[in-house]
Amino acid sequence: MKVLGIIPARYSAQRLPGKPLVDIGGKTLVQRVWEQGMKCSSLSAVIVATDDERIAEHVRGFGGTALMTSPDCPSGTDRLGEVALTQAYDYYVNMQGDEPLLNPRAVDALVGRTLQSLAPMSTLITHMPAGHPGISDPNTVKVVKDRRDFALYFSRSTIPYPRNEAEAVYFRHIGIYMYSRDTLLSITDFPTAMAERSEGLEQLRAMFAGIRILTVECEYPGMEVNTPEDVDKVLAYLAAHGEV
Repeated sequence: MKVLGIIPARYSAQRLPGKPLVDIGGKTLVQRVWEQGMKCSSLSAVIVATDDERIAEHVRGFGGTALMTSPDCPSGTDRLGEVALTQAYDYYVNMQGDEPLLNPRAVDALVGRTLQSLAPMSTLITHMPAGHPGISDPNTVKVVKDRRDFALYFSRSTIPYPRNEAEAVYFRHIGIYMYSRDTLLSITDFPTAMAERSEGLEQLRAMFAGIRILTVECEYPGMEVNTPEDVDKVLAYLAAHGEV
């Protein structure tokens, strides 16, 4: 099956305007994400979907492929759906544009497991040990899954609630999604759900429409870039690993 990797890259990020073009050790954020995506052996191609010609021109300048999408797309999922209308693939992987340390092995694991099961939609998760600060942090999205690894719910709240703390097992959601073509095009037609609006989590639109989301567990420290301080953290990591 053909799988397209898509990196949504929106210019007008609230906390860090022009975020995709922010310099991180001599390369922009979007270039670092694209280079990591190109290391994924499971992807047929990788493109950047953007609403800004400056980003598109930059991507083409370093040898990448960029497609222009509407500035009115309310979410990354909607931006992918717009791409799917003109780019016919069997599956699409949403690789977040703020993950300069994107793990190609994790993406390949996601693709492999999804194609094996033919799940309509899937996403990555990673285990959080007891005491992890993300368990109570609303900026860290948690997920509870069933015995077949399908998500039961995603939330910014602490789930499961630790009434019996010794029994609680916590998973952090990693915002990398994979969709079949039919699923992706369907989601963009669904109305937003109450839980999606309340939590600010676009995957809940699919869940409330009855789409099952397979979760694939992996080791994934991850470092999202949303603030200038996040840039400093990524630079420190790259320096410690001899990559800048």
